[in-house]
Formats: sequence, C-alpha cells, structure tokens
Amino acid sequence: MNAGSSSSGFSLPSISGRTRIVGVIGWPIAHSVSPAMHNAAFQALGLDWCYVPFPVRPDRLAQAVAGVRGLGLMGLNVTVPHKQALLALVDELTPEARAVGAVNTVSVKGEVLVGHNTDVRGFLRALEEVGFETKRCSALVLGAGGAARAVVYALVRSGARVMLLNRTVSRACALAREFASLSEGARLEAGPLDFQTLRRAAPQAGLIVNATSLGMWPEVNASPWIEGVPFPANALLFDLVYNPRETLLMRQARAGGARAVDGLRMLVHQGAEAFELWTGVQPPIEVMYAACMAALGGN
Repeated sequence: MNAGSSSSGFSLPSISGRTRIVGVIGWPIAHSVSPAMHNAAFQALGLDWCYVPFPVRPDRLAQAVAGVRGLGLMGLNVTVPHKQALLALVDELTPEARAVGAVNTVSVKGEVLVGHNTDVRGFLRALEEVGFETKRCSALVLGAGGAARAVVYALVRSGARVMLLNRTVSRACALAREFASLSEGARLEAGPLDFQTLRRAAPQAGLIVNATSLGMWPEVNASPWIEGVPFPANALLFDLVYNPRETLLMRQARAGGARAVDGLRMLVHQGAEAFELWTGVQPPIEVMYAACMAALGGN
C-alpha cells in the first residue's frame, strides 16, 4: 500500500510482510479513535507497525482470539462488549485484569496470550495529569458497568472512600460486594442513582466520575446528573465520555463551580501503556493526544 495522507493528519504507513500488526476488537468499532492514536505514534517513532480496527461480533469472539496466533498479530486492545468475555479466552491474566474482572489489552509472549487491564493506570495517570490526589479522597462514581469496574478498583486501591451509585441498585451493590475485600479499611458503599441519594452524597465528594455512557455522541443532551441536585463547587468531575469533548454533564459541573475534565486523557494513557506493552517503547503522549483530537474533529 502506498503511503498517503489520512484525515487525522498523519501519513498512512507502507505495509509489507515485515510490518507488525496490532489492533482493536469490539462491536461496533467504526467509532474508535484508537487506530488514529496508535498509528500516529508508530509513525512519529519510525516503527514499522500498523494498528487496525477489527469488528468482531460476540458469537465470533473465540475465533477472533484464536486468530491472533494464527495471523501472527502482536497484540490487541479490547473494547465493548468483549472485555469480560476475554477473561476466559487468554492464557494468562495480570493481577489487575483478574481483580478488575476485565481485559482491555492482550499482549503476545511467544505462543502465550496475556490479558492486561490498562484502564486502571490510565485512569490514575489521567488524574495525576490534572493534579488530583486520589489517596484518602471521597469519590462518587456514577454507573456500575464495565467502565466503573476499573475506576472503582483504582480508587479503592488508592485508599479513596467510594460511593457507587447506579440506576439499577442491585448492580451497584454487587460490584461493591465484589471489591469490598480490596478496600483495606477504605469505605466502599453503594446505592441507587436517585434524587435523594445523589443529593445526600454529592456534597461529600471531592471527585465525581461519570462511568456511564450518558452524554456520549450522538445522545449529547443526556446526563446522569439529576435535575435539582446542586453540583459541589469544590469537586473535580471526571467524565469518562470523550466524544463530545464537552458533555452536558461537564457544563453542569462548571455551572456549579466545579472543575471538569473529559475522558480523552484516560483513553490516551491506557493506550500508551498498551503501546509500551507491545513495543517495549514509550510512546509520544502529545502526538497521541493530537491524533485523537484530529480524529474526533468537531464533535
């Protein structure tokens, strides 16, 4: 394939029999900005690697993972809805992946597929980047799905006090029970995401994390924050949504006097850790940021 320019601002790589291939599996996957992010980093470092999105239906997941060996891929990222299903399909799990109960990265060591979870460190590094200290903070996490698992694990291991709220309260309670043994004395509570509980919990929170998909493009007018509940002015809102770059929830937080950041930092930092696992090379973070923003365009 001849090199050319992509819409993300970097040149498409020349592919040969020597090119090393990694990619991302999910369903759907067309929206992913990870190919732009990783391919820009490969090009900046002069690495003969290429990152490809692979749309994989849930009923074809086992076949796709087997194909990693058959095709000689160097690794994978894993996104919705496959993160938990990958636990049973890799040969080894890192302690973090096992504890979180989700795999978002696969590396290849010889014939061995190793499942990692880079979301944990990606989340913590993103908070460090904006100057937030998680140790002994009071955190309010909205949502109890796959994204919340890595967030709650990271916060509990950091010694934070965590209140987990979800519309389906049974899911929040189940996740809290699952991670209770990791709390090491830190408080981990769960409750319903309703007006009364949110109004009671919000004033105590120094950190509020949106681990739901509410507000993600194209549903840009949605927010998990319940109307009539004041936003705590001294809190930091970390919205895991990164498309659009400014969500309705972020605007609500800023209107209440709080700081607000989107999920792009976490996306880049978890991707950077995966990049290093595959290549053994630290990637250029700023190049990855720029590629993501170009890929997102005006959204």
